[in-house]
Amino acid sequence: QVQLVESGGGLVQAGGSLRLSCAASGSIFSLNSMGWYRQAPGKQREWVAVITRVGTTNYAGSVKGRFAISRDNAKNTVYLQMNSLKPEDTAVYYCHSYVPDSWGQGTQVTVSS
Repeated sequence: QVQLVESGGGLVQAGGSLRLSCAASGSIFSLNSMGWYRQAPGKQREWVAVITRVGTTNYAGSVKGRFAISRDNAKNTVYLQMNSLKPEDTAVYYCHSYVPDSWGQGTQVTVSS
């Protein structure tokens, strides 16, 4: 099993930055891909970024060039660096373990215009 706890969300002005963290427990973390997703009120949850166990990454087009996912396997932690934030980035952000399937509780990111 893997348990995930996000932190680092908050309020920021457009153009600002935030760094989200997701601390994982369990021995599976270092072996599997991890992702970040987000969900705005009244909208579907959408994929944001993914990182493999060896550190290769991919991003949704809406965040490409602005966000960066990374991981520190020794610390069992995955990060999402968010730069040049826009109001449309406002959402609850969730980290996700693909195998086994597991989700964090989410952390709120609010970007003001």
